[in-house]
Amino acid sequence: MAKVEVKCSISNCTYWGKGNQCTADRIQVDLDAHADHSYEMAVELGEFFHQDYADTSAETCCKTFQPKK
Repeated sequence: MAKVEVKCSISNCTYWGKGNQCTADRIQVDLDAHADHSYEMAVELGEFFHQDYADTSAETCCKTFQPKK
């Protein structure tokens, strides 16, 4: 698998690293309209093949986010 650089400016995320680098092993992005803040990492719940369509990045959200403790 190719190495992909993911930039993130959410400094209170567990996966936020120096230079605004995301250090997560995998990234889950979903539509804001489907955002359900009662769980983290939709992939863990078996949503491997869920597909949506977004017209702009403003319609999306990162489900990988986990606040630093």
